[in-house]
Amino acid sequence: MHQWDKKQEFLNEVNSPADVKNLSVPELKKLAEEIRRFILGSVSKTGGHLASNLGVVELTLAMHYVFDFKHDKLLWDVGHQCYAHKIITGRKEKFKDLRRAEGISGFPNPAESEYDQFSVGHAGTSIATAIGMALGQKKQDKDDRVVAVVGDASIVNGASFEALNNLGLVKRQLLIVLNDNSMAIDVTVGAMAKYFLKIRLSHTYDDLRRTTRNILEHMPVIGKSVEEAIERLKKGIRMALPASQMFESMNIPYFGPVDGHDVGSLIQLFEALVDLNHPAILHVYTKKGKGFEPADQGPSKFHSTGPFKMNGVCVEPESASDTRRSFTGVLGEQLTELAQKDDRIVAITSAMCDGTGLVEFSKKFADRFYDVGIAESAAVDIAAGLARSGLRPVVCIYSTFLQRSFDQIFQEVALQGLPVVFCIDRAGLVGSDGPTHHGLMDIGFLRLIPNMVLTAPANDIEMRGALEFALGQDKPVVIRYPKDFVPEQKFVRAACASPFVLGKSVLVKRSKKSTAVIVSYGSILTEALKAAETLAQDGIAVNVINGRFAGPVDEKIVSLPDKGKVVITVEDHALACGFGSAVLELAAAKNRSIKAIRVLGVPDRFIGHDSRSHQLMEAGINADKIVETVKEMLSVRKPKIEIRSIKQSKSAKTQKSKSNIVNV
Repeated sequence: MHQWDKKQEFLNEVNSPADVKNLSVPELKKLAEEIRRFILGSVSKTGGHLASNLGVVELTLAMHYVFDFKHDKLLWDVGHQCYAHKIITGRKEKFKDLRRAEGISGFPNPAESEYDQFSVGHAGTSIATAIGMALGQKKQDKDDRVVAVVGDASIVNGASFEALNNLGLVKRQLLIVLNDNSMAIDVTVGAMAKYFLKIRLSHTYDDLRRTTRNILEHMPVIGKSVEEAIERLKKGIRMALPASQMFESMNIPYFGPVDGHDVGSLIQLFEALVDLNHPAILHVYTKKGKGFEPADQGPSKFHSTGPFKMNGVCVEPESASDTRRSFTGVLGEQLTELAQKDDRIVAITSAMCDGTGLVEFSKKFADRFYDVGIAESAAVDIAAGLARSGLRPVVCIYSTFLQRSFDQIFQEVALQGLPVVFCIDRAGLVGSDGPTHHGLMDIGFLRLIPNMVLTAPANDIEMRGALEFALGQDKPVVIRYPKDFVPEQKFVRAACASPFVLGKSVLVKRSKKSTAVIVSYGSILTEALKAAETLAQDGIAVNVINGRFAGPVDEKIVSLPDKGKVVITVEDHALACGFGSAVLELAAAKNRSIKAIRVLGVPDRFIGHDSRSHQLMEAGINADKIVETVKEMLSVRKPKIEIRSIKQSKSAKTQKSKSNIVNV
């Protein structure tokens, strides 16, 4: 029996925070171990955020032990560390479907529980929303306590500092718990990270002892283990700055750092701080991945993981034998290769070196790689400065997080006409992370900015072509691609190998006597080709065009209805303001018919967590929906058209053989 398979003596009896409050400190310690085993077992089957959740178990238990979050307000920053919170607030049995359709989200979600205040998935939100809730409580003469939990990577976000600067608005209780594990998705970087490191490895433990004694003067059970650790650290480590300097210079009372895994001491500290009548910060030091050696040693790898198999202490991802390459991996490989030939190329990311495929680049070109931490706006402005200096910056950020830097893209990059390349990872539907992480708005908010060129590679060959094209432009260029594997259609590679030409699409499948044209944008070309195959078997000849550019759009696309063809655009993006919308706008501007153009994209609603393939189906941007739409449009245009079934289509193979590939 593995250690994570041990009997759950206490967890089986915990169905609400009230059950937690009935346990003694020794029992809470055992419960913490059981929760870790439960999280490990669940995530190994479903995938999820592992390391961050293993690190906050005792902290979560202590908060729920002291506060009553049925009435008090608990706000998580980012929210990917909320699993223990969900387990003890009545959602334990739902973890078998964690991040699956009809299952619970991997992030806080008010639709699931009254214990969740916001659906969150972005950093830097908790302090500001906590201020708003505290002000709202006071306005309504309510005394519900407010607690915001923020990580050391999130607190350096600009939004967090703006909120800290406004804490003076709050004239009542508001506790900020700084969960310091020295780890974001990648290692926390920047001056603030170094500051926290100094705090952890310095005489600031004198402050811990001092503040602990001041707060807990009548609580001797704080524990000798902490005191002994302080003494050992004092002997070998020195530092000039006091721990509280930064926060207290902002007039924010600061306590800590304290051991985030000593549940008994944490309870006493929270009990001492629970009724403060002013805002305060409690600095808690935790260990990401605690209790599971692979996650402890490699927290980045286990930040967000798919299902994995546990053999003893060996962990094997279920996809370990999958040799397919991802768009992210291809981007990293090709950017590194191009950088070897052009020393002007520099790469920038926001705490996502691994997630954006830049690990190899960062190793080979350490002096040309910049990780600015969770500061997307700063990343874009730094890129603008690099571009103005004559370099060719490539900014690699997830689509959902690039939304945070809209103003900088407009003001410092596009308005200046600077050659910054934006590599937008996780564009489109992302699967199990759900609506906070879908990248469904980037075409929309970038397309409306003058000077922006928007492109989307359909596969690995086009990724290289897009990069070479982008790095050769004298204006900003966007390259968007999904969290997915690169498709392997052999027969389209010749067309995809043609060089990228500004505003020009590529015809990847031509059929004689075609009556319809499917125009896809980006990786969704795979679904368009599947649809064309099905339609051919039904005796319907269609052409397939790879749109390549959403800004500017190829004018040849809007001329197709004048040639008697119906046009269906399909994209992995919101319907509003996307590629199809750009096609319709161009058609209207050129006085072309728009009656024969139908747009397929993600409808105007939030798409829940599920597998990416199921989300494509739900959104109606898969092969089946394309086939249905083509048939519907042809039936409307020619009511007597004969649409044969697969069994009736004797000429399907002949029709397929007549298809060929040409470049537009």
